[in-house]
Amino acid sequence: MKPIEIYTSPLCGFCHAAKRLLTQKGVSFAEIDVFADPARKPEMIQRANGGRTVPQIFIGDTHVGGCDELYALERAGKLDALLAA
Repeated sequence: MKPIEIYTSPLCGFCHAAKRLLTQKGVSFAEIDVFADPARKPEMIQRANGGRTVPQIFIGDTHVGGCDELYALERAGKLDALLAA
C-alpha cells in the first residue's frame, strides 16, 4: 500500500472528514499538523502546487487535493484502486 500523508489543522472540519473517510477505509496515514508545526506549511504549499488550504492529501506520489477531491474519488469508485495501487 502506498504511504498516505495528509496536511491538517485541528479546527478544520474538512480535515476531520477526510481523516474519517481514510479511517473507514482501514488505511493508515501520516498526519502533518501545520497549525502545531507552521514550519511545514511552505513544504505543503510547494508539494500541493500552490495549495494553501488544508487538508492537502497525498497518496504515494499522487496529490489528491483536498477533502472534496478525496470524496469525489470515492464517489467515482476510484479511491480504492488508488489506495491499492
